[in-house]
Amino acid sequence: MTAPSLTRQEAEDFLYEEARLLDERDFFPWLDLFTDDAIYWIPIDEHADPTRATSILWDDAQLRALRVHQLAHERNFAQSPPSRTVHSVTNVQVSPGGADDEANVRCNLVVYEIRSGDHRQLGLGDLRPLPAKCLYVLRYEERWRIAHKKVVLINRHMPLVNLSFLI
Repeated sequence: MTAPSLTRQEAEDFLYEEARLLDERDFFPWLDLFTDDAIYWIPIDEHADPTRATSILWDDAQLRALRVHQLAHERNFAQSPPSRTVHSVTNVQVSPGGADDEANVRCNLVVYEIRSGDHRQLGLGDLRPLPAKCLYVLRYEERWRIAHKKVVLINRHMPLVNLSFLI
């Protein structure tokens, strides 16, 4: 299927909607933003072959669904109390994709994360910024959906405490 051209405004609207869903912890509609064969990747080495190198995250549809299931249920101790996040998306750029039904989208992202807690819980109550550059391949399937999402954390070589929320 030949896709309509994706404008920067449409790409921004798409990314803002994804950010809103994540910030509101509306995870099941977030899953629906992805194609069935989509990969969500947070690399350690952004130039490595993800099938041969260690990654912070390498999720296909099954792993994304499992992650969402865990986050959506009360007995998720890694997210008790749950994180509150604000996703700030900037510098959106759109270019043609590798196929007629695809578009490449680049953006900068800062996720601000905080978890309430008490003095016995290390790092809780601290506001953590996680700056990143994001690379998306969006595929048109009756609407634009994520076929590939790569989030390159700027501070990925530093200790990252409890990345048990969605970026």
